[in-house]
Parts: sequence; C-alpha cells; structure tokens
Amino acid sequence: MGPRASGIAHRSVADLIVAVATPPGRGGIGIVRASGPDVSALIQGILGRSDIEPRRAIHARFVDADGSTLDDGIVLFYAAPHSYTGENVLELQGHGGPAVLAGVVSRCIALGARLAEPGEFTRRAFLNDRLDLAQAEAVADLIDADTRATAKAALRSLAGDFSRDVTAIVEAMIRLRMLVEASIDFPEEDIEFVQAGDARGQLERIASRLDAILSRARQGQLLRDGLRVVLIGRPNVGKSSLLNRLAREDVAIVTPIPGTTRDTVRQRIEIGGLAVHLVDTAGVRDLAAADDVEKLGIARTWAAAADADCALVVVDAASGETADDAAIAAGLSSSVKRVIVHNKIDLVHRVGVGGGGGGGDMAARARREDHDGCAHVFVSARTGEGIELLEQAVLDAIGWIDALPDQFLARERHIVALRAARRHVDAASVLLFGATPPLELVAEELRLAQDALSAITGAFTADDLLGEIFSRFCIGK
Repeated sequence: MGPRASGIAHRSVADLIVAVATPPGRGGIGIVRASGPDVSALIQGILGRSDIEPRRAIHARFVDADGSTLDDGIVLFYAAPHSYTGENVLELQGHGGPAVLAGVVSRCIALGARLAEPGEFTRRAFLNDRLDLAQAEAVADLIDADTRATAKAALRSLAGDFSRDVTAIVEAMIRLRMLVEASIDFPEEDIEFVQAGDARGQLERIASRLDAILSRARQGQLLRDGLRVVLIGRPNVGKSSLLNRLAREDVAIVTPIPGTTRDTVRQRIEIGGLAVHLVDTAGVRDLAAADDVEKLGIARTWAAAADADCALVVVDAASGETADDAAIAAGLSSSVKRVIVHNKIDLVHRVGVGGGGGGGDMAARARREDHDGCAHVFVSARTGEGIELLEQAVLDAIGWIDALPDQFLARERHIVALRAARRHVDAASVLLFGATPPLELVAEELRLAQDALSAITGAFTADDLLGEIFSRFCIGK
C-alpha cells in the first residue's frame, strides 16, 4: 500500500527528521533516530561511508564536521518500506549522556535534518500505512502503561486486535449497504430484494457485534485511564486509616483527633490489574461547626467526589449508618458508583456461640451484604479484615471483568465513535423494520455508522483530530 490518500492535510514528508528516541537524562545507552526519504547525507557525514547494509548492526565512530569524534557506538539502517515509519530510518546507538546525544542531533541537523515534532515518527508510520490510527495510539498507551495488564492490552491493540474487530464490523456494514443501495436501483422490487438478502438479520448481527465490542471497549478505557475512587464520610470514621490499609503503606496522617485530614490526599494503587487512583478527603460535617480551613477542605471533598468514578462512603460500624451518613451518600452524583464501608468492626463485639460453654465476646466478622442498590462491606482498617472483600466490591460496582483474555485498550474517542455507530444502526433498524422502509434513509444511516467506525482506525479522520492525537506523544516516537 502507498501513503494514505484520505485527503488529510499534513506537513510534507519529503524532509528528514531526527530526535533522541531514549528518555531524557543520563543512561548507559542513548539512541538518535532519523527518518526520511533519503538518509545518505547522514551516513556519509557522520559515518564517513557511502552506504550501509540494511538491518545489519555495525560498530562505527560518529564524527563531527571537523573530523573529531562525537561518540562511538552501533549503527542500524532500515530501508524503506521495511521500517517503523515506512521511510528510510537510521539509528545511531551511542552512550546515553545528554551532551553526547545533543552533539549527535546537532550534527544531523547541520547535515539537513530538522528536529522531529512530538509523535512525528508514529504519524509518518500511520500516513505510510504501517499502522492504523488505533494501533498508533496503542504505541503511546504502551509507553504510558503502568500495570502489566495495561501493557498486555496495549500490545493487543498494537498488534491490531481492536482494529480487526472494528474492520470486521465495517466490512459487514459495507455488504449490507451494497444490498440496500442496490435495492434502491430497483424500486419495483426493493422490499422483496431487501428481504431476500436478509437485511434485517444482517443489521441485527451488526448491532450484536457492536454491543460486544463496545462492552470490551468500556473495559479497555477503564484499564487505560484507571479508576478514580474517593473516600468520603464524617470526621473520625477511619478514612485515612482505610487509605493506608488499601495502599499498604502509611500515606496519610492518622490521629484520634477528628478533622486531622484537612486536604485531599492522593495515592495510586492496583486492584485486580486495574490502576486505582485513591483520594482521601476531609471529613464532612455541618459547615456551621467548621472553621475556615475545614470549610475549604470540605469544599474540596465534594469537588473530588464529583470527579470520581466510585465513592467509598465510610461509616462507623459501632454506630451504624446515621442520618449524617445518609445525607453524605445522598449528596453524591447519581453517576458515581458507591460502596458503603462499615469500618472499625474490630471495636464492635458480638456474643460468641459455641459448645461446651466456650462462648464470650468476639469482634464482629468481616462480611459483605448487598442491599439498597449497593454493596455494604464490613471491614477493619486497623487489622485488615475485610479489605479483599472491599476491593472486589469496588471492581463489581464499576462492572470490571478481571483478566479478559482478549482485552484491548480503548480511549474516550473510541467509545464516542462506537456509541455513534450504534445510534445510527438503531435508527436504520427503526426505518428498516417499518411497513414501507425508506431505503434511501436506511442507506444514509448505515453510511454514517460506517464513517463513525472508520474514524477509529483512521480510514475516515479529520486532520485536526490527527494533530490532537499525535501532539500528545513524546518527541522521538
């Protein structure tokens, strides 16, 4: 395939770009990467030779304009189109000192290259059909992955798993569009023609496949972005102790004095392979009884709660849920999932029951109860009892399915595109299942659904979207 002919406006790819491809700072190895239609000037100017055998590592001295040594390292040349960008690519692998790498880059610029923009190497790979847009985004996601599960899902997206699923639905939609649009050309027999081709059955199968991929995409977005969980409740119910227990370290200050936490405390943890961003907050109470600093902390509590995916409403197990606890839960947005955490069960005693007169008082047991539309988990932040139950309740609340074998990563724009395609399929279904289907309108809804799906892989994408996507990449990638 040649470069994409999608009408996308972009900077000319006839020029030569260069950048450091390894992270900033000092390291044992540093890589300078150049890409363009012709890298012979770099080969001659830096290495003092006319050519290099593709895909064969050679040891060489990197020289400056006056013949002095810039560095000493390994050189690799990838001939177009068999390279990451689809162009001729030269990699100079030397020592990882910032001054050394800057000298090599400066020499490349003096020989006619320009400094690459963020994401420009991957953008060229996309424009030269080495990657589709979903795969290109997976490159950045793989670099940013902070859990093993996220990295594995990013690799599946990079390998094309997500793109293949989307493309399969697009191909099914194209076949249906061909049937519907062919029927429009035979108005005397249009309904019979559509019925004979099982258009309704095809549309139902497309809708079912869209639902399945949308469900996996929602999981993929959670895996990529992580889960925002806020701990909220009255003062002195043990929110900070619970944060420390979930984080497995002393992140927040804990004292018996109510109102110790005056500001939000944030900590990243991992639950079931999912990154979870925990936020401990100031205790919520009547503002009339709070001082100015506490009022500010309470305001920040509600701001954090409004931005959360899930809220852990912490209550004191000894007193049970109070009217104040209920008011806090009621103050949460309906879009925020919630789990009621009954903390301090180690301070709640029940009468033991056993044979041989071996009864006595013992701490209330850790457990989970599901009622009132949410999970109630009884835990002790001090002893750790019930914490695993709580972690599972959080995952259940947001509908997380652990370790799907074919999970890929997804972004918000993918979810938006899939939902748009589903809406157009629904509209087509309403029209098609009518007594006298207006096939022109059915065909238009199918076209819009196809366009929405094609935006995921980049087959139908505006240039401003490409600019937004690739500008978020690091330089050198």
